[in-house]
Amino acid sequence: MKTVDLNCDLGESFGPWEMGNDAAMIELATSVNVACGFHAGDADIMRKTVELAKARGVSVGAHPGYRDLHGFGRRPVPDMTSSEIENLVAYQIGALQAIATAAGYKVTHVKAHGALSNVACEDDMTARAIADAIKAVDPSLVFVVLANSKLVQAGEAANLPMVHEVFADRAYEDDGKLVSRRKPGAVLHDAKTIAERVARMVQDGAVVSVTGKVIRMRTDTVCIHGDTPGAVEIARGVRRALKDSGIEVAPFKRAS
Repeated sequence: MKTVDLNCDLGESFGPWEMGNDAAMIELATSVNVACGFHAGDADIMRKTVELAKARGVSVGAHPGYRDLHGFGRRPVPDMTSSEIENLVAYQIGALQAIATAAGYKVTHVKAHGALSNVACEDDMTARAIADAIKAVDPSLVFVVLANSKLVQAGEAANLPMVHEVFADRAYEDDGKLVSRRKPGAVLHDAKTIAERVARMVQDGAVVSVTGKVIRMRTDTVCIHGDTPGAVEIARGVRRALKDSGIEVAPFKRAS
């Protein structure tokens, strides 16, 4: 039987401002990526999210991004050096590790957020800096990488355990990159269409681009964004579609 992990980006509220329904999404995900205070989240939100995940037995990962609360980490920060990016990522991993330890839990993986991830998918230096930060903090941490991107090469060079990610609610260009959020249709919203699409992705090991091109991709884990409107309905539909297709939803294995 095929298996696939469902991951969700959570802990993205800030103080009294709430984003998404973390409690409901944790019931549906098998791993979660927790904002570490730079693009979203704060120490209290991090602790609450870790405790929710611990109660459900869901894997917890760090979700480091650019220091950009106003832009939710979805705007590139230009002219950062390799050392600056490495420190940026290491700092955020360490913050979540401290919170998780205080809650009696463990960080298992790292997934770059938003613009940091988008830049790293195309820029060797940024990708290497992220991978080097993970390796320096804890080389046993699993690196969640966008399939077919520069992140894969950086993870291989750093000899990190990796899982390859596809997105349930994002459209793909013909070259395998995600469609920019600035373009219409970049984020998908129809729960039924998304569910059917994910089942095909996992079964075929491929995604279909906006023009209909089939792109082969390894699909170890599928991301559903917690801030997407209707995320809970989307996640429920995806789980049903995977089950109906004979695919087991389970945490990813520590594989390269």
